[in-house]
Amino acid sequence: MKLRTALTTVALAGSIAAVSAPAMARDTINIVGSSTVYPFATVVAERFGRNTDFPTPKLESTGSGGGLKLFCDGVGTQHPDITNSSRRMKKSEFESCQANGVKAITEVRIGADGIVIANSKDSKKLDLTLEQIFLALAKEVPNEAGDKLVANPNKKWSDIDSSLPNYEINVMGPPPTSGTRDAFVEIAMEGGCKKFDMIAKLEKTDEEKFKSICHSMREDGPFVEAGENDNLIVQRLAQDKNTLGIFGYSFLMENSGQIQASTVNGVEPTPETIAGEEYPVARSLWFYVKNAHVGVVPGIKEYTAEFTSEGAWGDNGYLVDVGLIPLPREQRMAMAKKVKALEPMTGNEL
Repeated sequence: MKLRTALTTVALAGSIAAVSAPAMARDTINIVGSSTVYPFATVVAERFGRNTDFPTPKLESTGSGGGLKLFCDGVGTQHPDITNSSRRMKKSEFESCQANGVKAITEVRIGADGIVIANSKDSKKLDLTLEQIFLALAKEVPNEAGDKLVANPNKKWSDIDSSLPNYEINVMGPPPTSGTRDAFVEIAMEGGCKKFDMIAKLEKTDEEKFKSICHSMREDGPFVEAGENDNLIVQRLAQDKNTLGIFGYSFLMENSGQIQASTVNGVEPTPETIAGEEYPVARSLWFYVKNAHVGVVPGIKEYTAEFTSEGAWGDNGYLVDVGLIPLPREQRMAMAKKVKALEPMTGNEL
């Protein structure tokens, strides 16, 4: 054990000089991050642990933002090796990593996912537009004259459009630390927000104000933050037919016997419409590797090789069975090559 600790310390010496806490030897890969990517990473980790001589990686669902913060806090075995994310790393997060000594990071895009707005199969299936979604969930919306913003007055879906159900707006969704929340506000809320001329004009004149309006979810009850556990949302939908939930397409597939997805702008979320970007609320899924930990914590390179193998993320791979929508083959091949070489990000990608 003393020899192992000494070797570990030597291997890390060049990259963790600024780390205050001493690095401890660790045999198990530590993965944090997105609750949406968590089911896919768990399947890979379990197979990896079963079929290799390495221990099964330890996974923790912290949300994309929470995972990236932990990942970027520093180099050394007291910090995570890999973080999953249901959105791309932000420029500010990359800069935080760099400032904390996490210099070499390999970015892996693993596939696509749609964000669904679902309800119980015992309820009426909804057909929503991005504009209606914004009017239901935004903190402030344009008044009837369309010349100023007011606190969201819509209490029932029928307040937005008489064709929608005459029951109260009650939507459960992820917290701000979640990549699903980030993607939802950037794609769905912003997409609906732009339908209003008075707000759309701000995008060019005052981008900060534009984003503040479009990304601010209401806090008066109709939208409820449900934490990082999407399964809790699914359970609530099964119990209450008038509640809707926001989560990744893979959770819809896992629970398709109980819940159904609303169409958005008339498009049903399916693997085909999500991969083809026809479904309006689609996003990419990622994980990030701390290159300084490769060769120090055993099995990182082998784990990433398993995740990016055709048997896992390919068109007929086992991850498709749990809801992953694969990248086109050429993109997969290029990404797998980049992962094998541990090609580091430059920051210019973001």
